[in-house]
Amino acid sequence: MLDPVIAKDPPAPSSTAPKGLVGNKLDWILLGLALAAMFLPTYQMLANEFWNQEGQGHGPVMLALTGWLFYKRWPDALAVSNGGSPLLGGIVFLIGLVLYSVGRSQSFPEFEVLAQIPLLAGLLIAYLGVRSTKALWFPLFFILFIVPLPGSLVQAMTAPLKSAVSWVADYLLHAAGYPIARSGVTLTIGQYKLLVADACAGLNSIFSLEAIGVFYLSVTNYASASRKLLLAILILPISFVSNVTRVITLVLITYYFGDEAGQGFVHGFAGILLFSIATLLTIGTDGLLGRLFFNQTARPAQT
Repeated sequence: MLDPVIAKDPPAPSSTAPKGLVGNKLDWILLGLALAAMFLPTYQMLANEFWNQEGQGHGPVMLALTGWLFYKRWPDALAVSNGGSPLLGGIVFLIGLVLYSVGRSQSFPEFEVLAQIPLLAGLLIAYLGVRSTKALWFPLFFILFIVPLPGSLVQAMTAPLKSAVSWVADYLLHAAGYPIARSGVTLTIGQYKLLVADACAGLNSIFSLEAIGVFYLSVTNYASASRKLLLAILILPISFVSNVTRVITLVLITYYFGDEAGQGFVHGFAGILLFSIATLLTIGTDGLLGRLFFNQTARPAQT
């Protein structure tokens, strides 16, 4: 006599979710709110003391791009998580706390903003593990472009940069037949005198353009490390050419339309022009490199 076959429910699929607090969205929300409250005074300081200065308005853009990078790569980090490492994460987090405390108490905004990297990395290691943190290395690295540059470094580098931009702009316009003369960083064309300001050729401008270039490299995600390295190096002269183009455009607008038009151009359109030129030159240079040296396509971008 045959035993009756009793239908059984199929076994529930085993969960592949990593151990730890990965699936607890409430924990991540509370952690996010705690960090936001912690760094709210920091970003208020940046907005009041740095981002409102001419030539440093790129800060909010860098912050938005950093948030977007974390958002796009977060699923990849969850996918490779194999459980957190509380001890290692706690050590890294403690380093961030020390860095933040020193920066906050001693008025070092560079330390205060930079502390976000070890603080976030420590939390990621503790909750998700080292592998997940590696998957988010680029968003963590991109926070560096939010850190304000030290004033002493900006002053030391801006003067020679302005002189170089002024010299090149004067040389090109003189070669084109314009009545232009240069004295230091002051350009005289016709009856107008224009002082090349820090925003037109300073280190902050180069720094922001380099950030845009690095972001472009992340989006393209080329398989060739040599191509990425070469393009990253070429971003520096691209930034210089963009600043020269900005100054020449300003000089010509002032020459043809008067000083009032030139000043209006500085505050209304020059920054947009700078980033547009730099972006177009980066894309064009990248395309030229691809045709001349690298016969390969980009891998699907992870961002």
